[in-house]
Amino acid sequence: MSTRPAPAPLLIACALGIEHLALRTGDRGGAGGPVTFVRTGMGPRAAERSVTRHLSEPALADAAVLATGFCAGLAPGMHPGDLVVAEETRDPHGTVPCVGTDLLVKELVRILPERTVHTGPLTGSDHVVRGPERSDLLATGAIAVDMESAATLLAAGRTGARPVAAVRVVVDAPEHELVRIGTVRGGISAFRVLRSVLPAFYEWHRSLLLPRR
Repeated sequence: MSTRPAPAPLLIACALGIEHLALRTGDRGGAGGPVTFVRTGMGPRAAERSVTRHLSEPALADAAVLATGFCAGLAPGMHPGDLVVAEETRDPHGTVPCVGTDLLVKELVRILPERTVHTGPLTGSDHVVRGPERSDLLATGAIAVDMESAATLLAAGRTGARPVAAVRVVVDAPEHELVRIGTVRGGISAFRVLRSVLPAFYEWHRSLLLPRR
């Protein structure tokens, strides 16, 4: 009688305490395997260090990695609470293609039909992007920017072949810049959306056939 291999784990990485709170309070179960929520701290260096350290643990050696949290939209017409599913992440250190983008879009549309889902490149920055810098980044083809996704996925790839993805919630956009997350309507809207996305992440995870080492 054969023994079915244990399901590969899922590591969900975010940077901020408010993002971690949204994910943990939104977790209602339903994952297809072990799930680890990691708060990396803000910025690409913190994300790289944290993800590298966690993936060095034997229990997470085969983990799929999904970067999430808030982002800044770059394209005109984006609104707080919109979703961004990255086709790839990019920063000066490299570009990482994402896996299962179509499935993530499908599930997010099903779960949150009132929200707009954008797909395209997600670019990384080492600082908060505001004003005219948005236009410069938009001109590169990116649709959104955050500080950790690109570093998270690059670090994940350096530790071994594994499925990776990035899903972000727009917290501010060209016509809707906010000063401080959580103090205005845009931040509250993004928080509520982030609380609702986990079923899509779990479905993405269940769909993966990870190679076992």
